[in-house]
Amino acid sequence: MASDTLSQTFNALADPTRRAILANLTHGPRTVAELATPFAISAPAISKHLKVLERAGLIARGRKAQTRPCGLQVKPLAEAFAYLDDYRRLWDQSLDRLDAYLQALKAQEQNDATG
Repeated sequence: MASDTLSQTFNALADPTRRAILANLTHGPRTVAELATPFAISAPAISKHLKVLERAGLIARGRKAQTRPCGLQVKPLAEAFAYLDDYRRLWDQSLDRLDAYLQALKAQEQNDATG
């Protein structure tokens, strides 16, 4: 398993079940039983998913009476977003250059057609 935070975050996000669990947690803390309800998988499987999310720092588990509520931790998601945002800017710049080039070609074709 990856040891750096960003790799652990992306590893955790690679699984659709874990992404669905995180989406569920955007509505507030949930118990393990509440998180398991939408899935047709065993309790141990849900527990494994939660452990991956917890190791990545994406969730925190508490203790409240007999339950262990889980809550979303946004810092690793913010770090992943910042990492990806650098690439988004790179692609935006590349697409802007491509658009400018295509506009120049179009203008040249119009000039050639009229002149």
